[in-house]
Amino acid sequence: MIDIKQIFNKIPGWVYTLVIVGFLYLTGLHTQIIGQVQRLVLATGLLKPKVPELSEATPTTQADGANKPTATLPVYPVADYNFTLRTLAGETVTMESLKGKVIFMNLWATWCPPCIAEMPSIQNLYEKVKSDKIAFVMVSLDEDPAKAQKFIQRLGFTFPVYTPDGYMPAQFGSGSVIPTTYVISPDGHVVVQKDGMAQYDTQEFRDFLTFLAQKAI
Repeated sequence: MIDIKQIFNKIPGWVYTLVIVGFLYLTGLHTQIIGQVQRLVLATGLLKPKVPELSEATPTTQADGANKPTATLPVYPVADYNFTLRTLAGETVTMESLKGKVIFMNLWATWCPPCIAEMPSIQNLYEKVKSDKIAFVMVSLDEDPAKAQKFIQRLGFTFPVYTPDGYMPAQFGSGSVIPTTYVISPDGHVVVQKDGMAQYDTQEFRDFLTFLAQKAI
């Protein structure tokens, strides 16, 4: 009589490990698991986007004629709006149409664990600063838009998701590091570029977006 238990006991431990890892990769669950682990890292608050320091040194003339300091930003690269995106419903949106607003643009993909890790914080940020003066542009780099749509719906995210409609400017389209997040000011400058995951739902970052929104058209 064959002793099944004895047979399993003779199988090396690395074989079990290989089978489990192989199963996770074949099912795509490894991305979710790694993302969950990285989310714990974000929860420490150590990975935050660097927010530009606002200068109070520039005086402006108020309505009463007095000169008072107003927060201003240093000079940053001019954003290239010359590209087009598509919504998951297939509608075309030009970046030019968002000019004059604060743009929070995030490049991500469903196969990217750190992208998945930071998404809950982006969703929370979206809900807390939601405004017609702040545009969230979550750009999926998945080859199949349906995959991104299924992922977003399954996790209940409500921020706007787009896919590139062809050409992406080199300024944004290198794709060498994802996630990558940009914040574009209403006057058309890239004031934040964060390569890699970060915790965006912080008071400092919310205040920064709110400040920029005050200058929106």
